Amino acid sequence: MPLTHRLARIALWVGGVALFIFVLDLLGVPAGDWIRDLIDKVGDVPLWAVVAGVALETAQTSLAALAWFGILRAALPQAKVSFRFVLASYAVAVALNGFLPANLGTWVMLLMFTTLIAGATFAMAFSGLLVEKIPFSVFNIALYLYLFLTVSGSFSIKLGFLADHTLLVVLILVAAVALVVGLARIFWRRLEKVRKQIALGGAILRQPRRALFELFLPVLGSYAARLAIVGVFLGSYGIPVSFHSIATVTASNSISNSVSATPGGVGVTQAMNSAALSGEASAKTATAYSIGQQLIISAWDVLFAVIVVSWVFGWTGGKALVESSYEDAKVKSKELKAKRQKHKAEADP
Repeated sequence: MPLTHRLARIALWVGGVALFIFVLDLLGVPAGDWIRDLIDKVGDVPLWAVVAGVALETAQTSLAALAWFGILRAALPQAKVSFRFVLASYAVAVALNGFLPANLGTWVMLLMFTTLIAGATFAMAFSGLLVEKIPFSVFNIALYLYLFLTVSGSFSIKLGFLADHTLLVVLILVAAVALVVGLARIFWRRLEKVRKQIALGGAILRQPRRALFELFLPVLGSYAARLAIVGVFLGSYGIPVSFHSIATVTASNSISNSVSATPGGVGVTQAMNSAALSGEASAKTATAYSIGQQLIISAWDVLFAVIVVSWVFGWTGGKALVESSYEDAKVKSKELKAKRQKHKAEADP
């Protein structure tokens, strides 16, 4: 898309938002005052919180990249995997996921791996992604269990459907398992080459000691940094900081990122954070906190990615690599979407 068209589209959106706010003010809805108050609250973030948040986000990104480094080295022991390449690729994914929908940045990272690392295939990189998600999923589940066990009525509220429809749930689970087993038997022999590539991505799991030190511990450090970021920004807005409040906000962030199709979960994240902090802060303060943290961290993610990519590849080479990987990622995403639609159409009578 030409630059003039992009600028025109941005100007159109800005003008439309301004007109919408003006109409609300005419109708007696103080939207302008609310937004000005919100901007003031975002601007009130103290310097110490910004510095601490940036440092912790850098640690979170670097430690997650270190886990990826362990996965790739275990998968391709003969290849010379460079941590700098892995860090640059992961930093690009984090930055792009902040403003691109459907976690497209992750696809860019996987394609960068296949370009930069000798012997790496997309199937292997994708299976590595699943392996990298295992410890993060374990920590998220532990967080959800903590909330269920400590919040009164959580089980009855969240699991009421399961209690009322136990037989139906069991039948659905049995059918799902049977379907997975059936599909696995059908495609097991046909996908022998792909199976070997996928097995490479999970090679680190066959070495327990290595998995502990090169996968689970770096992810644990990354997850701890994520929790600390929430605590820092909660404190900067005068919201009570406790493990419970941090866990509640982190869980809401995780859920919003999973269910939202908007770039970076914008809008959904703010709504869920406000709900999570309803007993700790006003809706305005909670929204200001959520937006402030997201803006500052997302801006640093982009800057950090630019710095690392320029350091590793040079500005011109890095820019070309990211652009080509981004275009390939869009194509790959469309291909996978088309395959899912085709399978769904064939399954429907």
